[in-house]
Amino acid sequence: MKATLQALKRHQAALRACRKCPDMIPPVVTGRPVLSPVIAIGQAPGEREGPAGKPFAWTAGKTLFKWFDGIGLDEEAFRSRVYMAAVCRCFPGKNPKGGDRVPSPEEIANCRPWLEREFHLLQPQLVIPIGKLAIAETMTVRRLAEVIGKAFEKELFGVRTTVIPLPHPSGASTWHRTEPGKTLLQQALALIEAHPAWQELLRLSR
Repeated sequence: MKATLQALKRHQAALRACRKCPDMIPPVVTGRPVLSPVIAIGQAPGEREGPAGKPFAWTAGKTLFKWFDGIGLDEEAFRSRVYMAAVCRCFPGKNPKGGDRVPSPEEIANCRPWLEREFHLLQPQLVIPIGKLAIAETMTVRRLAEVIGKAFEKELFGVRTTVIPLPHPSGASTWHRTEPGKTLLQQALALIEAHPAWQELLRLSR
């Protein structure tokens, strides 16, 4: 590992103090300062995550952690072993037409240096982007079916790594509950489970 725990904690303290985007609703939501070979990238926190003080704290999280439990890490083990990042770290607010507002390109660009710094600190061997917005930070994506269920060798922020995308576990989405999404999701989880970085986390959890 290139980072020290102190360097990661300093990074997160600076991140939590960020107020660069006027339309974003603080607080900044971060995962734990975990020196991990695996980074999970979410999209943006929902309205429940800020008060809870952690990513994926509500119904989508229950689904997500069920997926990871199936390949060896329950929620507590995942949170303590995997570095949890996101495309944007503050709640974007509600869309007047329903659901959460999608962050603007400018807001995404404002938040990107934090993710870049995390890549430099952690040098991840495995990256798990969750949902189309997060996947788009790592590769061009038109349709989920073209990228879910596959592993991609990429250079991201100067770091060579494996990217294995997952669909978003939102209850509003039927993609992961219907075919071909169900099968592709299982293929993706099998690829994550087989990756050496994930196997390293499983050994640490035993």
